[in-house]
Amino acid sequence: MGFINKLFGGTSEPKEEKVLPWINLTDIKQLDSIAEKSKTKTQLVFKHSTRCGISSMVLKQFETQYNLDLNVDLYYVDLLNVREVSNEIGYKFQVMHQSPQLIVIKNGVAVAHTSHGAINDMDLSTFV
Repeated sequence: MGFINKLFGGTSEPKEEKVLPWINLTDIKQLDSIAEKSKTKTQLVFKHSTRCGISSMVLKQFETQYNLDLNVDLYYVDLLNVREVSNEIGYKFQVMHQSPQLIVIKNGVAVAHTSHGAINDMDLSTFV
């Protein structure tokens, strides 16, 4: 069985799973805090639809590729459960809603945003 696993890319060793320091964004009041914190530290907001296969795929890729050494706060929004927060993000930071979506906030404003597959192409280190 080991030969077949090696031949087809399988492994008997469990993969070490990376856990990201997500902060759940569940309350509109948190947006003021994000804007204030962004004056000294870059804030990232990931908007995710738990019912969308593309959003799930992009999120998984993001988590795999994310550099844990980045000095940022990383927020997660389950937009289906907190739609009002998701909508307010768009108003407050002047970003049209998309899903999945990554928004980079510095000095109280969105300095970059992207969606879908382009999320994983963004060089986040340029915003830190």
